[in-house]
Amino acid sequence: MSPPPIRIGIVTVSDRASQGIYEDKGGPAIQACLTEILSCPWQPVPRLIPDERPLIEATLRELCDSEHCCLVVTTGGTGPALRDVTPEATEAVCDKMLPGFGERMRSVSLQVVPTAILSRQTAGIRGQSLIVNLPGKPSAIRDCLLAVFPAIPYCIDLLGGPYLTTHEAVVQAFRPKS
Repeated sequence: MSPPPIRIGIVTVSDRASQGIYEDKGGPAIQACLTEILSCPWQPVPRLIPDERPLIEATLRELCDSEHCCLVVTTGGTGPALRDVTPEATEAVCDKMLPGFGERMRSVSLQVVPTAILSRQTAGIRGQSLIVNLPGKPSAIRDCLLAVFPAIPYCIDLLGGPYLTTHEAVVQAFRPKS
């Protein structure tokens, strides 16, 4: 019998999309990119929520602790606007922060747009889960996810999570030779 699919949380943080004012394009962009990257069976666990810090924190805790997602990827709420609080919510629920993820994503985004310096993406560890904050624009989501994904499978390994495999023509997962 094959193991159950790997569970990955996908969280869109957007007041307007959560109210139905416009279509959520961020969550579907993450799912499409992960489908392109991952060669192992996986299952998306999607959430669409407003920019409310307590709700973002509760959603991240639920996906990590109750839904047992080894990876939770968020989109939205990483800019400088007053209601952009996804990084603060992420830091509040994480045991350890991994600032290199944000540094890498901003580096890639700066090659496309000078306003990437305004983005506050970050990543952190909660228990056995990795949480990664991506920007809100679908093209930036793909650029950033492809930039950081080589490190994600090994990070999940170090947390005792499932073994993620990738389509190597898209992303080569880096694991140190032992």
